[in-house]
Amino acid sequence: MTVLNNGNTESYVKIPKIKFTKLFINGEFVDSVSGKTFETVDPRTEEVIARIAAGDKEDVDLAVKAAREAFDHGPWPRLPGCERRRLMLKFADLINENVEELAALDTVDAGKLYDLGKIVDIPGAAETIRYYAGAADKIHGATLKMSRDLQAYTLHEPVGVVGHIIPWNFPSQMFVMKVGPALAAGCTMVVKPAEQTPLSALYYAHLAKLAGIPDGVLNVITGHGSTAGAAISSHMDIDKVSFTGSTEVGRLVMQAAAASNLKPVSLELGGKSPFIIFDDVDVDKVSDLALQGSFHNKGEICVAGSRVFVQEGIYDKFLVKLAEKVKSWVVGDPFNPKVHQGPQVDKQQYDKILSYIDHGKKGGATLLSGGKPGGEKGYYIEPTIFTDVTDDMIIAKEEIFGPVMSVLKFKTVDEVIRRANATKYGLAAGIMTNDLNTANTVSRSIRAGVIWINCYFAFDRDLPYGGYKMSGFERDFGLEALYKYLHVKSVATPIHNSPWL
Repeated sequence: MTVLNNGNTESYVKIPKIKFTKLFINGEFVDSVSGKTFETVDPRTEEVIARIAAGDKEDVDLAVKAAREAFDHGPWPRLPGCERRRLMLKFADLINENVEELAALDTVDAGKLYDLGKIVDIPGAAETIRYYAGAADKIHGATLKMSRDLQAYTLHEPVGVVGHIIPWNFPSQMFVMKVGPALAAGCTMVVKPAEQTPLSALYYAHLAKLAGIPDGVLNVITGHGSTAGAAISSHMDIDKVSFTGSTEVGRLVMQAAAASNLKPVSLELGGKSPFIIFDDVDVDKVSDLALQGSFHNKGEICVAGSRVFVQEGIYDKFLVKLAEKVKSWVVGDPFNPKVHQGPQVDKQQYDKILSYIDHGKKGGATLLSGGKPGGEKGYYIEPTIFTDVTDDMIIAKEEIFGPVMSVLKFKTVDEVIRRANATKYGLAAGIMTNDLNTANTVSRSIRAGVIWINCYFAFDRDLPYGGYKMSGFERDFGLEALYKYLHVKSVATPIHNSPWL
């Protein structure tokens, strides 16, 4: 791989001035009750970008009070669906008008590739809002055919006040993935972005206000998970929590929800996804997919195909191709359009990944590529590939959430199904084969929420996304995401002397 010298980013793009650093409650940017702040750090330089208001339980109480008032007495859940649609479309238009600034915020805050943000992430965020805007006026129940003298129907009603707790790896996409369907359903909400990446969430709140979304409908509390996140999870006046993050924290969210008002919880958690390559494929093409599957977004993606199973007939040939292609992988400043991989999100994640790499080296795996930091400044790590990996190694079992690939050899279909399923996770899987029978058998046998055949990261707003086992439950994207923010109410009344039931 190539590690570029991280020079003056001003030659690539003008980094925006940070405009919003306060909590967003009831349509206004306000200081935290305590007056406390925390630092958000640029992972490229390890320098402080800004100090952000540190929300705590008292701030969450104020945001929930605003959201409850907006739900119980405000216009949002009572608007015709077509009016919610109109305001959400305006919101989406404003996102499109601010693509460059939003992309730059996610780059300086999360180390994400700026050009990819401009082309994919931010326009995609606007399209996600539009997708759910289109559903806002199509929410309806059903007329039921009863077995006795009753007339009955169902209503779909918004669940109420929702708490969204979102992760740092895709700040913009995760924000709209949660907020979009909840807005369309008529819910009000409190959003807590990750403390590592608060900047774009505050900017989206500003744009929602400009779009005309009523005060109190969308509130943003920046702060730490142990304080603000915990307050949301345990709040007695929040009706549902939607969380994306680690399995360990997801368990805490679920416990807090159960111990408080028994609110329902939606969890999208960790993964250790198998990327299975059979020996009938084009090795050149599949090696490119495998690199993307492990190293896209610096490996900070819950569906990373980091367990690469390769059938023994092409194992050696695949490793040669992999070693050849990773040499052209460029690590450096994410504002540089030539770069493939920016810095890890923060020092804690950087150290965690390096510790896993050390486990791989000491645990008996063979280091094919990378294995060390990618520069003297910033949280850069070289894309790392281990071969001769066995299923019992730590790097093959635990979610690393970084640019680390483990390559494992297998012989038969039955063997790879068994080994692919031998994990506590079940988020995604990739199957690379030209044999339709093999694709059908393996895709139905892998216990995971998303299966990609001869592709990877094939996300779409219409494609429901979520996990099995300890990767969570319920779904984001698709209309399934809309329905999780809706209650089903059944209404029945007797009918007398009807000529038919």
